[in-house]
Amino acid sequence: MTNEQKWKKLSARLEEIDAYKRTLGKLQFDMECCAPEEGLAQAGEDMSRIGRQLHKLTHAKAYQELIVQLHADSEGLTPVQKRAVELLYRDYVRTKNIPASLAYQADRIQNRAYGDWLAAKKNSDFSRFRDSFAAQVENTRKLIDLRDRKYGSYYSACLDDTEPGGSEEQLDAFFAALKARIVPLLRRIRLEGKPIREDFLSRPCPIARQEEMSRWLLRLEGLRESALVLMTTEHPFTETFGPRDVRVTTHYYEENFISNIFTTLHEGGHALLMQNEPAELTENHCDNCASNGQHECVSRFYENLIGRSEAFIHLIYPKLRRLSGDTFADVSERELYEAVNVARPGLIRTEADELSYCLHILIRYELEKAFVNGAITVDQVPGLWKEKYKEYLGVEVPDDSRGCLQDVHWTMDYGYFPSYALGNAYGAQILRAMRRDFDVDAAVRAGELDRVKDWLTERVFSIVSLKDPDDWIRAVTGEGLNVEYYLDYLEDKFTRLYELP
Repeated sequence: MTNEQKWKKLSARLEEIDAYKRTLGKLQFDMECCAPEEGLAQAGEDMSRIGRQLHKLTHAKAYQELIVQLHADSEGLTPVQKRAVELLYRDYVRTKNIPASLAYQADRIQNRAYGDWLAAKKNSDFSRFRDSFAAQVENTRKLIDLRDRKYGSYYSACLDDTEPGGSEEQLDAFFAALKARIVPLLRRIRLEGKPIREDFLSRPCPIARQEEMSRWLLRLEGLRESALVLMTTEHPFTETFGPRDVRVTTHYYEENFISNIFTTLHEGGHALLMQNEPAELTENHCDNCASNGQHECVSRFYENLIGRSEAFIHLIYPKLRRLSGDTFADVSERELYEAVNVARPGLIRTEADELSYCLHILIRYELEKAFVNGAITVDQVPGLWKEKYKEYLGVEVPDDSRGCLQDVHWTMDYGYFPSYALGNAYGAQILRAMRRDFDVDAAVRAGELDRVKDWLTERVFSIVSLKDPDDWIRAVTGEGLNVEYYLDYLEDKFTRLYELP
């Protein structure tokens, strides 16, 4: 059998596997967006049962043999097909020793954890999530122990899954660099920064008007509405079932219109990547293979580097005034820009200002690394969370709902949180490269966001699933990740914003 014939047989099996994955994803989307509280347990069980069938397909001997053979000899395959085989082989090596019974149990634990977390957050009662949380951590270690490859720590394995090539040592240095410049800048702002008006940020605005704004923002970013769904959920996310079916979620707070604007821009960034990868990748089972950091780069790029810029506020200011009626009638464009960029450490990561945001991630990184590696127990997490928020951000945490239960991420696989901070740094580096090619601020002010999307489509989206993070950022910008560009951007922006001496 030729390699081309082997690929054809593998591709046919992947079509069926992908159908099961899409089905599971749609059930997950349903569970997080519209399933009633009493139906969550049944939804989780249904997902576990379908997951059991998916495990059979991905652990079938004939399927695994095709992957191993094509990985050993891929001559005759296209570059995209070779990349698909490479990624399939990584997944095979990572999961080949997991028995069906343990995979089924792992799915049940994870699905149950979501419902328990939801109830715990609603009631601000960590004890309702504690057992599921502990089970998820224990199961993570079990699955890692089954791998042939041995890592220096459990958390290093998690990081390599979410950001290939990542390690604790790399991230320790990365976060140390962030902390060394962000903390002193926050202190300078607190002591010497000019006052910024923000009283209007909590004024009520009808949900219907906010939804209209969301849909307008998604169109502005360049998304195809015919291939898009917008819904609400407790913790916003974006899911894809191929470039023709991308689903964005947000949340609406009547007295926090601004929150929805930046949530929509963030999730729209994810969706934009999902809609605009080359068709060849989709046809060869190689689309949506970006690392978490690569994905968060795009979402944080639109949320902050574009969305909180003076140019973008100039663009959306008239629309915001019209949609909100009299809500912001006495607010100038400059006041709006300053208010959405105010640097004031708070409780909630997703509502955090651009400057202190990475400190929220640092706290999660340190805690996650500690409980995954067994340095602390899950019972210690609520207390340590409060201690670190006080130490790093000067914030008192009043309850677990606004503390360690605020994020959904610990119901799932671990190692995702650092991706947000890495995405910030990747984004600043990419913006620097984009500015070498055209005047980004002028394009945004004029509403020409297609120029931004087209540049990203050509330079970023076209290769993001084909390269690991380090090779990718080098291909896009000409050098490896350099956190100094992000720190320079923050220092310049907030020094000018607060008129620091």
